[in-house]
Amino acid sequence: MSKDTMTIREMCDLYGVTPRTLRFYEAKELLFPIRQGQRRLFTRRDRARLKLILRGKRFGFSLEEIRQLLDLYDLGDGQFTQFARTLEIGRARLATMVRQRDELNEAIADLQEQLRWGDTMLQRMQPDRKAG
Repeated sequence: MSKDTMTIREMCDLYGVTPRTLRFYEAKELLFPIRQGQRRLFTRRDRARLKLILRGKRFGFSLEEIRQLLDLYDLGDGQFTQFARTLEIGRARLATMVRQRDELNEAIADLQEQLRWGDTMLQRMQPDRKAG
């Protein structure tokens, strides 16, 4: 193996993904490994793209959003459009995540209150253990 390319196994080990995941991203035209028969060799560009794919997935970007962002790399504008669109999508995703977190925090507080009420009710309903 040259340091410019990696096998599917090496990619899996390095990035903690399965061969199926890499083949899926290849089928979705997000990665473009060199094919040598049945063998796939991933280039430095594939590795950079995979890092961005995994980061995008972690942040909740759709595969279509990730594809669009990756495709903007080659526009020839020094990645200005790619960075601008990434920031736009990122800001929208952050707003969604903050809203979801706030809703979750509210639901947690409501559930905690209901559980405290349930504990109080259960203690009031418990028969006196001293009698008997």
